[in-house]
Order: sequence, then C-alpha cells, then structure tokens
Amino acid sequence: MVDEQRQIEVAMLVCPDYAPVDVIGAHAVMASMPGVNVHLVWKNLDEFLGYGGFPGRATTTFSDCPADLDVLLVGATPTELLDDSETLAFLADRGARAGWVAGVCEGSLVLGAAGLLRGYRATTNFHFYDQLDWFGAKTVETPNVVEDRNRITAGPATGCIEIALRLVQVFFGDEVARQTELNAEYAPQPLFGVGTPALAGPELTRRTLAGSHEWTQAVAAGARRAADRLEASAVG
Repeated sequence: MVDEQRQIEVAMLVCPDYAPVDVIGAHAVMASMPGVNVHLVWKNLDEFLGYGGFPGRATTTFSDCPADLDVLLVGATPTELLDDSETLAFLADRGARAGWVAGVCEGSLVLGAAGLLRGYRATTNFHFYDQLDWFGAKTVETPNVVEDRNRITAGPATGCIEIALRLVQVFFGDEVARQTELNAEYAPQPLFGVGTPALAGPELTRRTLAGSHEWTQAVAAGARRAADRLEASAVG
C-alpha cells in the first residue's frame, strides 16, 4: 500500500472517437479513492466526440501531465493512433516510468505500439489476439485481467472496472477493494452468457467476426505498420 500522505497520479488516454466504455468504469473506481488524481489526457483540451457520439474532453494535456505516474491506462482508440507518433511518444515516455501500465481492449495494441509490452504477458479484445505477438508480447487468450509484473491488461468494457479494482487493492489494501466492489454492486450476470468465443461457439463467433471485418482489418493494418516501425527502431 502507498503512503497515505502521497497523492496517487493516474492518467487515462482519451481522444476523438475513443471508447468511453473502456475508461469510464476505471475512472469511477479510481476517482472515488482519497488522494487519487485522475487525469484524462490528450493533446489539447478541446471538446470532442468519443465513439458513438459520446461527448467529452481531456482534463490535462500531454505536456502538462505529471511526468511520474502511478497508473497509465489506455482503452480502445481509433486506428489512427497506431500511426500517431506524438501519442505513442507520450505513452512510451510516461509508461517507461509509470508504476502500473494498463491496457483495456484494443488499448493493449496501442501500448504495444509504444513499445510497452515487449516480453510481457498480456491480453486484448479477442479480435486481436494474434496481433499482440507482433509487439513482442506473450498473448493470453482471455477477457479476464492478465497481470505480469507492473503490466495489467484485460478485455473490453468490464475489464476496466476489474483492472481498477485490482489497483485499488494494490494501493489501498484488500478491505478497501472489497468495499469498493460492494459499493459499486459489481456482480456481473451476462444476459446471454456468450461473452467469449468459447462460450459463443464457432457459428456465432464466425458471424460476429464477419460483421466486424472492416474494422479488424483496418486495425490489423495499423498494428502491422506500428510493429514494423518498432522493430526497425530497435534494430537501428
């Protein structure tokens, strides 16, 4: 646990067309803790629309974000961020010193593109399991939280809450984490019970992948470019 007198600095990446569902739960959990400063970070403080038209804005710019973070969290973002050198440089810089580096859903690929998952066990959205390896990660095919030293990743949506509860446990102890889970009444009971390919079965999984083919192909192309750049910089 941390010193009660010390402020805990948490940065969560937001941007136009990011997935709010991968950030909001973690924000709600972490911001409810005493002495935790949560920064929603982006290049500027302009208003933007997240995925589905969800309105928002950052609270802190890259340049004003604390240099030494306790937590750096990235959820799913638009494909363009895999080619965004300014964002990847920011993540690489802060992530290299952060106490914990967290990825939710496709955010794990963004962390990989920033060079932050090489040699770590990690997971992501099931659509992208094969792509984590491109960044030197050791893929774990699960929607659940995967923790390897100070890297912590999970699948989409509820993954951000589960990561945040684990971090509350780290910073504040078991009892506070248990109370936080109870206060949130976090006890998921999925309506259909088909939230993984194993549960859904091959036919539903095939149809789901076919319906998201255009998106996954665009992400794959961006991830391949990012992985090639990362490898080239390592060799150079």
